[in-house]
Amino acid sequence: MQIEKNNDLEKLKCPVSDKCGGCQLQHFSYEKQLLEKQEQVNALLEKFCKVEDIIGMESPYYYRNKVHAAFDTDKKGNVISGVYEAGSHRVVPIDSCLIEDQRADNIIVTIRGMLKSFKIRTYDEDKGIGLLRHVMVRTGHLSGEIMVVLVLASHIFPSKNNFIKALLKKHPEITTIVMNVNSKKTSMVLGEREQVLYGKGFIEDTLCGKVFRISPKSFYQINAVQTEVLYGKAIELADLKGKETIIDAYCGIGTIGIIASNNVNKVIGVELNRDAVKDAITNAKRNKVNNIYFYNQDAGEFMNQMAAKKQSVDVVFLDPPRSGSTEEFMNSMILLNPKKVVYISCNPATLERDLAYLVKRGYEVKKAIPVDMFPGTEHVETCVLLSHKKSQASSPSL
Repeated sequence: MQIEKNNDLEKLKCPVSDKCGGCQLQHFSYEKQLLEKQEQVNALLEKFCKVEDIIGMESPYYYRNKVHAAFDTDKKGNVISGVYEAGSHRVVPIDSCLIEDQRADNIIVTIRGMLKSFKIRTYDEDKGIGLLRHVMVRTGHLSGEIMVVLVLASHIFPSKNNFIKALLKKHPEITTIVMNVNSKKTSMVLGEREQVLYGKGFIEDTLCGKVFRISPKSFYQINAVQTEVLYGKAIELADLKGKETIIDAYCGIGTIGIIASNNVNKVIGVELNRDAVKDAITNAKRNKVNNIYFYNQDAGEFMNQMAAKKQSVDVVFLDPPRSGSTEEFMNSMILLNPKKVVYISCNPATLERDLAYLVKRGYEVKKAIPVDMFPGTEHVETCVLLSHKKSQASSPSL
Protein backbone atom coordinates (compact mmCIF):
# COMPACT_ATOMS: atom_id res chain seq x y z
CA MET A 1 0.00 0.00 0.00
CA GLN A 2 1.46 3.28 -1.16
CA ILE A 3 1.34 5.60 1.86
CA GLU A 4 3.87 7.70 3.64
CA LYS A 5 3.20 8.14 7.37
CA ASN A 6 2.79 11.62 8.75
CA ASN A 7 2.81 11.41 12.52
CA ASP A 8 1.48 14.95 13.04
CA LEU A 9 -1.51 14.37 10.79
CA GLU A 10 -2.23 10.96 12.27
CA LYS A 11 -2.84 12.68 15.63
CA LEU A 12 -5.60 14.89 14.23
CA LYS A 13 -9.15 14.15 15.34
CA CYS A 14 -12.42 15.72 14.29
CA PRO A 15 -14.65 16.87 17.18
CA VAL A 16 -17.91 16.62 15.18
CA SER A 17 -17.37 13.48 13.12
CA ASP A 18 -20.12 11.61 14.97
CA LYS A 19 -22.71 14.32 14.26
CA CYS A 20 -21.59 15.22 10.76
CA GLY A 21 -21.45 11.68 9.40
CA GLY A 22 -19.28 12.74 6.46
CA CYS A 23 -16.11 10.98 7.62
CA GLN A 24 -17.13 7.48 8.66
CA LEU A 25 -13.54 6.22 9.05
CA GLN A 26 -11.82 9.29 10.47
CA HIS A 27 -11.43 7.61 13.89
CA PHE A 28 -9.16 4.97 12.30
CA SER A 29 -5.48 5.48 11.49
CA TYR A 30 -4.96 5.93 7.76
CA GLU A 31 -3.35 2.50 7.45
CA LYS A 32 -6.46 0.99 9.05
CA GLN A 33 -8.71 2.95 6.69
CA LEU A 34 -6.89 1.53 3.69
CA LEU A 35 -7.14 -2.00 5.07
CA GLU A 36 -10.90 -1.56 5.55
CA LYS A 37 -11.34 -0.38 1.97
CA GLN A 38 -9.08 -3.10 0.57
CA GLU A 39 -11.11 -5.76 2.34
CA GLN A 40 -14.36 -4.25 1.07
CA VAL A 41 -13.22 -4.32 -2.55
CA ASN A 42 -11.65 -7.76 -2.18
CA ALA A 43 -14.86 -9.24 -0.78
CA LEU A 44 -16.89 -7.96 -3.73
CA LEU A 45 -14.50 -8.35 -6.66
CA GLU A 46 -12.09 -11.23 -5.96
CA LYS A 47 -14.49 -13.66 -7.63
CA PHE A 48 -13.77 -11.85 -10.91
CA CYS A 49 -10.00 -11.33 -10.65
CA LYS A 50 -7.17 -10.64 -8.24
CA VAL A 51 -7.56 -7.17 -6.74
CA GLU A 52 -4.36 -5.12 -6.61
CA ASP A 53 -3.25 -3.20 -3.51
CA ILE A 54 -5.17 0.01 -2.88
CA ILE A 55 -3.30 3.21 -3.74
CA GLY A 56 -3.49 5.66 -0.83
CA MET A 57 -2.54 9.32 -0.44
CA GLU A 58 0.75 10.49 1.01
CA SER A 59 -1.09 13.23 2.92
CA PRO A 60 -4.74 12.20 3.30
CA TYR A 61 -6.11 15.50 4.64
CA TYR A 62 -7.49 18.82 3.34
CA TYR A 63 -7.99 17.41 -0.16
CA ARG A 64 -11.53 18.50 -1.09
CA ASN A 65 -11.34 21.20 -3.75
CA LYS A 66 -15.09 21.85 -3.54
CA VAL A 67 -16.45 22.92 -0.16
CA HIS A 68 -20.12 23.57 0.44
CA ALA A 69 -21.41 25.19 3.63
CA ALA A 70 -25.03 25.49 4.68
CA PHE A 71 -26.05 28.50 6.78
CA ASP A 72 -28.59 28.74 9.61
CA THR A 73 -29.08 30.32 13.05
CA ASP A 74 -28.88 28.52 16.37
CA LYS A 75 -31.42 28.77 19.21
CA LYS A 76 -29.74 31.94 20.48
CA GLY A 77 -30.00 33.61 17.08
CA ASN A 78 -26.29 33.29 16.26
CA VAL A 79 -25.35 32.60 12.64
CA ILE A 80 -23.83 29.16 12.14
CA SER A 81 -22.35 27.46 9.09
CA GLY A 82 -21.32 23.91 8.40
CA VAL A 83 -22.73 20.71 6.98
CA TYR A 84 -26.04 18.97 7.36
CA GLU A 85 -26.17 16.26 9.98
CA ALA A 86 -26.46 12.86 8.32
CA GLY A 87 -30.06 12.18 7.25
CA SER A 88 -31.34 15.62 8.24
CA HIS A 89 -31.30 19.33 7.43
CA ARG A 90 -29.90 20.31 10.83
CA VAL A 91 -26.67 22.26 10.36
CA VAL A 92 -23.65 20.98 12.30
CA PRO A 93 -21.47 24.06 13.02
CA ILE A 94 -17.98 23.67 11.56
CA ASP A 95 -15.10 26.14 11.31
CA SER A 96 -12.57 23.75 9.82
CA CYS A 97 -12.75 20.24 8.40
CA LEU A 98 -9.94 17.70 8.10
CA ILE A 99 -10.82 16.82 4.50
CA GLU A 100 -11.67 20.28 3.14
CA ASP A 101 -9.31 22.81 1.59
CA GLN A 102 -8.25 25.10 4.44
CA ARG A 103 -8.42 28.22 2.28
CA ALA A 104 -12.07 27.48 1.53
CA ASP A 105 -12.92 26.93 5.20
CA ASN A 106 -11.28 30.24 6.17
CA ILE A 107 -13.27 32.14 3.52
CA ILE A 108 -16.55 30.61 4.71
CA VAL A 109 -15.82 31.59 8.32
CA THR A 110 -15.07 35.14 7.15
CA ILE A 111 -18.36 35.36 5.23
CA ARG A 112 -20.26 34.12 8.27
CA GLY A 113 -18.65 36.82 10.38
CA MET A 114 -19.61 39.54 7.88
CA LEU A 115 -23.33 38.80 7.78
CA LYS A 116 -24.34 40.69 10.93
CA SER A 117 -22.63 43.95 9.99
CA PHE A 118 -24.22 43.83 6.52
CA LYS A 119 -27.61 42.86 8.00
CA ILE A 120 -27.84 39.75 5.83
CA ARG A 121 -30.17 37.09 7.23
CA THR A 122 -29.69 33.39 6.62
CA TYR A 123 -32.44 31.60 4.78
CA ASP A 124 -35.08 29.80 6.85
CA GLU A 125 -36.29 26.75 4.92
CA ASP A 126 -39.49 26.36 6.93
CA LYS A 127 -40.58 30.00 6.77
CA GLY A 128 -39.14 30.72 3.33
CA ILE A 129 -37.53 33.98 4.49
CA GLY A 130 -33.95 35.22 4.59
CA LEU A 131 -31.30 35.69 1.92
CA LEU A 132 -28.14 33.57 2.25
CA ARG A 133 -28.71 29.83 1.73
CA HIS A 134 -25.29 28.37 1.03
CA VAL A 135 -21.71 29.24 0.20
CA MET A 136 -19.68 27.07 -2.15
CA VAL A 137 -15.94 27.52 -2.59
CA ARG A 138 -13.98 25.78 -5.37
CA THR A 139 -10.19 25.82 -5.42
CA GLY A 140 -7.62 24.95 -8.09
CA HIS A 141 -5.07 22.49 -6.73
CA LEU A 142 -2.22 23.58 -9.02
CA SER A 143 -3.51 26.93 -10.27
CA GLY A 144 -4.31 28.23 -6.79
CA GLU A 145 -7.38 29.98 -8.21
CA ILE A 146 -10.40 30.32 -5.90
CA MET A 147 -14.08 30.72 -6.80
CA VAL A 148 -16.69 31.74 -4.23
CA VAL A 149 -20.34 31.06 -5.02
CA LEU A 150 -22.92 32.88 -2.87
CA VAL A 151 -26.23 31.01 -3.10
CA LEU A 152 -29.04 33.46 -2.35
CA ALA A 153 -32.81 33.06 -2.13
CA SER A 154 -33.34 36.28 -4.12
CA HIS A 155 -31.56 38.23 -6.84
CA ILE A 156 -31.85 41.35 -4.65
CA PHE A 157 -28.54 41.59 -2.78
CA PRO A 158 -28.41 44.74 -0.60
CA SER A 159 -25.00 46.41 -0.32
CA LYS A 160 -23.69 43.89 -2.82
CA ASN A 161 -20.73 45.96 -4.01
CA ASN A 162 -19.62 46.85 -0.50
CA PHE A 163 -19.94 43.23 0.63
CA ILE A 164 -17.77 41.99 -2.26
CA LYS A 165 -15.23 44.75 -1.65
CA ALA A 166 -14.99 43.87 2.06
CA LEU A 167 -14.65 40.14 1.31
CA LEU A 168 -11.86 40.74 -1.21
CA LYS A 169 -10.04 42.98 1.25
CA LYS A 170 -9.96 40.12 3.75
CA HIS A 171 -9.22 37.48 1.09
CA PRO A 172 -7.39 38.96 -1.91
CA GLU A 173 -6.56 35.40 -2.98
CA ILE A 174 -10.15 35.00 -4.29
CA THR A 175 -10.08 35.15 -8.09
CA THR A 176 -13.82 35.16 -8.87
CA ILE A 177 -17.16 35.56 -7.06
CA VAL A 178 -20.48 34.36 -8.47
CA MET A 179 -24.00 34.99 -7.18
CA ASN A 180 -26.31 32.01 -7.70
CA VAL A 181 -30.05 32.50 -7.15
CA ASN A 182 -32.05 29.56 -5.77
CA SER A 183 -35.55 30.77 -4.89
CA LYS A 184 -37.20 27.35 -4.90
CA LYS A 185 -38.10 25.14 -1.97
CA THR A 186 -35.68 22.39 -2.86
CA SER A 187 -32.82 20.36 -1.43
CA MET A 188 -30.72 21.27 -4.47
CA VAL A 189 -27.90 23.65 -3.56
CA LEU A 190 -27.59 25.63 -6.79
CA GLY A 191 -30.34 27.38 -8.70
CA GLU A 192 -30.50 28.16 -12.42
CA ARG A 193 -29.72 31.90 -12.39
CA GLU A 194 -26.16 33.15 -12.02
CA GLN A 195 -24.44 36.52 -12.05
CA VAL A 196 -20.70 37.07 -11.99
CA LEU A 197 -19.91 39.65 -9.31
CA TYR A 198 -16.12 39.62 -9.59
CA GLY A 199 -13.57 38.04 -11.91
CA LYS A 200 -14.26 35.77 -14.86
CA GLY A 201 -16.93 33.50 -13.35
CA PHE A 202 -14.85 30.33 -13.47
CA ILE A 203 -11.49 28.98 -12.38
CA GLU A 204 -9.02 26.75 -14.16
CA ASP A 205 -6.94 23.88 -12.90
CA THR A 206 -4.41 21.48 -14.41
CA LEU A 207 -4.99 17.72 -14.31
CA CYS A 208 -2.59 15.24 -15.90
CA GLY A 209 -1.00 18.07 -17.87
CA LYS A 210 -4.31 19.37 -19.29
CA VAL A 211 -6.06 22.58 -18.26
CA PHE A 212 -9.76 22.45 -17.35
CA ARG A 213 -12.31 25.22 -16.87
CA ILE A 214 -14.39 24.76 -13.72
CA SER A 215 -17.69 26.66 -13.52
CA PRO A 216 -20.00 26.68 -10.48
CA LYS A 217 -22.01 23.72 -11.81
CA SER A 218 -19.17 21.78 -13.46
CA PHE A 219 -18.49 18.25 -12.32
CA TYR A 220 -14.83 17.99 -11.40
CA GLN A 221 -13.30 15.31 -9.20
CA ILE A 222 -12.90 16.69 -5.68
CA ASN A 223 -9.46 15.18 -5.02
CA ALA A 224 -7.09 16.35 -7.75
CA VAL A 225 -4.06 14.46 -6.40
CA GLN A 226 -5.76 11.07 -6.46
CA THR A 227 -7.66 11.82 -9.67
CA GLU A 228 -4.32 12.01 -11.48
CA VAL A 229 -3.48 8.59 -10.03
CA LEU A 230 -6.89 7.17 -10.97
CA TYR A 231 -6.96 8.49 -14.53
CA GLY A 232 -3.33 7.49 -15.02
CA LYS A 233 -4.21 3.91 -14.04
CA ALA A 234 -7.28 3.92 -16.30
CA ILE A 235 -5.23 4.93 -19.34
CA GLU A 236 -2.48 2.49 -18.35
CA LEU A 237 -5.02 -0.38 -18.19
CA ALA A 238 -6.33 0.48 -21.67
CA ASP A 239 -2.79 -0.05 -23.04
CA LEU A 240 -3.35 2.46 -25.83
CA LYS A 241 -1.09 2.23 -28.90
CA GLY A 242 -2.03 5.47 -30.66
CA LYS A 243 -4.34 4.14 -33.38
CA GLU A 244 -7.46 3.49 -31.33
CA THR A 245 -10.88 5.09 -31.41
CA ILE A 246 -12.29 5.38 -27.90
CA ILE A 247 -15.56 6.47 -26.31
CA ASP A 248 -15.61 8.50 -23.11
CA ALA A 249 -19.14 7.76 -21.88
CA TYR A 250 -20.65 9.92 -19.13
CA CYS A 251 -17.86 12.28 -20.23
CA GLY A 252 -18.89 15.36 -18.21
CA ILE A 253 -16.52 18.25 -18.98
CA GLY A 254 -14.32 15.89 -20.99
CA THR A 255 -11.55 15.14 -18.50
CA ILE A 256 -10.79 11.48 -19.26
CA GLY A 257 -11.15 11.84 -23.02
CA ILE A 258 -8.98 14.96 -23.22
CA ILE A 259 -6.30 13.38 -21.03
CA ALA A 260 -6.32 10.21 -23.17
CA SER A 261 -6.32 12.15 -26.46
CA ASN A 262 -2.52 12.14 -26.80
CA ASN A 263 -2.50 8.34 -26.86
CA VAL A 264 -5.23 7.59 -29.42
CA ASN A 265 -6.36 8.39 -32.93
CA LYS A 266 -9.87 9.59 -32.04
CA VAL A 267 -11.92 10.31 -28.93
CA ILE A 268 -15.73 10.38 -28.86
CA GLY A 269 -17.18 12.04 -25.75
CA VAL A 270 -20.88 11.49 -25.05
CA GLU A 271 -22.77 13.36 -22.33
CA LEU A 272 -26.46 14.11 -21.71
CA ASN A 273 -25.88 17.34 -19.74
CA ARG A 274 -25.82 20.21 -22.24
CA ASP A 275 -23.84 22.58 -19.98
CA ALA A 276 -21.18 19.93 -19.40
CA VAL A 277 -20.82 19.42 -23.15
CA LYS A 278 -20.28 23.16 -23.63
CA ASP A 279 -17.54 23.07 -20.98
CA ALA A 280 -16.02 19.97 -22.62
CA ILE A 281 -15.81 21.71 -26.01
CA THR A 282 -14.22 24.75 -24.36
CA ASN A 283 -11.72 22.53 -22.55
CA ALA A 284 -10.74 20.72 -25.77
CA LYS A 285 -10.11 24.05 -27.49
CA ARG A 286 -8.20 25.34 -24.45
CA ASN A 287 -5.86 22.33 -24.69
CA LYS A 288 -5.65 22.44 -28.51
CA VAL A 289 -7.02 18.89 -28.74
CA ASN A 290 -8.19 18.32 -32.33
CA ASN A 291 -9.00 14.62 -32.30
CA ILE A 292 -11.96 14.70 -29.90
CA TYR A 293 -15.65 15.01 -30.79
CA PHE A 294 -18.41 15.64 -28.26
CA TYR A 295 -22.06 14.63 -28.59
CA ASN A 296 -24.90 15.91 -26.41
CA GLN A 297 -26.78 12.63 -26.29
CA ASP A 298 -27.54 9.60 -24.16
CA ALA A 299 -24.45 7.38 -24.41
CA GLY A 300 -26.46 4.16 -24.70
CA GLU A 301 -28.56 5.49 -27.59
CA PHE A 302 -25.42 6.81 -29.26
CA MET A 303 -23.73 3.38 -29.13
CA ASN A 304 -26.89 1.72 -30.48
CA GLN A 305 -26.75 4.05 -33.46
CA MET A 306 -23.09 3.26 -34.04
CA ALA A 307 -23.75 -0.49 -33.86
CA ALA A 308 -26.65 -0.15 -36.32
CA LYS A 309 -24.23 1.48 -38.77
CA LYS A 310 -21.73 -1.39 -38.25
CA GLN A 311 -19.26 1.02 -36.69
CA SER A 312 -16.96 0.09 -33.84
CA VAL A 313 -14.60 1.46 -31.22
CA ASP A 314 -11.60 -0.10 -29.54
CA VAL A 315 -12.13 1.03 -25.93
CA VAL A 316 -15.04 2.38 -23.92
CA PHE A 317 -14.24 4.37 -20.78
CA LEU A 318 -17.15 4.74 -18.40
CA ASP A 319 -17.33 6.57 -15.09
CA PRO A 320 -20.98 6.36 -13.99
CA PRO A 321 -22.56 7.80 -10.82
CA ARG A 322 -22.80 5.86 -7.52
CA SER A 323 -25.88 4.05 -8.77
CA GLY A 324 -23.64 2.41 -11.38
CA SER A 325 -24.44 1.80 -15.00
CA THR A 326 -27.80 0.61 -16.34
CA GLU A 327 -28.68 -2.58 -18.18
CA GLU A 328 -29.78 -0.45 -21.13
CA PHE A 329 -26.35 1.20 -21.32
CA MET A 330 -24.47 -2.09 -20.92
CA ASN A 331 -26.62 -3.79 -23.57
CA SER A 332 -25.79 -0.96 -25.96
CA MET A 333 -22.10 -1.32 -25.16
CA ILE A 334 -22.25 -5.10 -25.68
CA LEU A 335 -23.93 -4.51 -29.04
CA LEU A 336 -21.12 -2.15 -30.05
CA ASN A 337 -18.64 -4.82 -28.88
CA PRO A 338 -15.51 -2.82 -27.91
CA LYS A 339 -12.38 -4.89 -27.45
CA LYS A 340 -11.79 -3.36 -24.02
CA VAL A 341 -13.85 -1.61 -21.36
CA VAL A 342 -12.29 0.52 -18.63
CA TYR A 343 -14.86 0.93 -15.85
CA ILE A 344 -14.15 3.59 -13.21
CA SER A 345 -16.44 3.08 -10.24
CA CYS A 346 -17.10 5.03 -7.04
CA ASN A 347 -19.27 2.27 -5.57
CA PRO A 348 -17.91 -1.31 -5.26
CA ALA A 349 -21.41 -2.72 -4.68
CA THR A 350 -22.89 -1.47 -7.96
CA LEU A 351 -19.58 -2.28 -9.67
CA GLU A 352 -19.93 -5.92 -8.57
CA ARG A 353 -23.47 -6.01 -9.96
CA ASP A 354 -22.43 -4.51 -13.32
CA LEU A 355 -19.36 -6.74 -13.69
CA ALA A 356 -21.50 -9.84 -13.10
CA TYR A 357 -23.85 -8.65 -15.85
CA LEU A 358 -21.00 -8.08 -18.32
CA VAL A 359 -19.23 -11.35 -17.48
CA LYS A 360 -22.42 -13.31 -18.27
CA ARG A 361 -22.45 -11.63 -21.67
CA GLY A 362 -18.97 -12.47 -22.83
CA TYR A 363 -16.62 -10.09 -21.06
CA GLU A 364 -13.75 -11.09 -18.80
CA VAL A 365 -12.46 -9.00 -15.88
CA LYS A 366 -8.69 -8.74 -16.26
CA LYS A 367 -7.59 -6.37 -13.50
CA ALA A 368 -9.00 -4.26 -10.63
CA ILE A 369 -7.14 -1.42 -8.90
CA PRO A 370 -8.67 0.40 -5.89
CA VAL A 371 -7.69 4.04 -5.41
CA ASP A 372 -8.45 5.98 -2.22
CA MET A 373 -10.04 9.16 -3.55
CA PHE A 374 -11.86 10.00 -0.32
CA PRO A 375 -9.66 9.48 2.77
CA GLY A 376 -11.58 9.57 6.03
CA THR A 377 -14.76 8.34 4.38
CA GLU A 378 -16.03 4.85 3.55
CA HIS A 379 -15.99 5.58 -0.19
CA VAL A 380 -13.44 4.04 -2.53
CA GLU A 381 -12.85 4.27 -6.28
CA THR A 382 -11.94 1.21 -8.33
CA CYS A 383 -10.57 1.07 -11.84
CA VAL A 384 -11.34 -2.16 -13.72
CA LEU A 385 -10.23 -3.51 -17.08
CA LEU A 386 -12.52 -5.86 -19.02
CA SER A 387 -11.89 -7.44 -22.39
CA HIS A 388 -14.16 -9.35 -24.72
CA LYS A 389 -13.40 -13.03 -25.02
CA LYS A 390 -14.29 -12.99 -28.69
CA SER A 391 -13.37 -9.54 -29.96
CA GLN A 392 -14.50 -9.04 -33.54
CA ALA A 393 -12.40 -7.45 -36.21
CA SER A 394 -12.65 -3.68 -36.33
CA SER A 395 -15.27 -2.09 -38.55
CA PRO A 396 -14.96 1.42 -39.96
CA SER A 397 -14.88 3.96 -37.14
CA LEU A 398 -17.18 6.94 -36.84
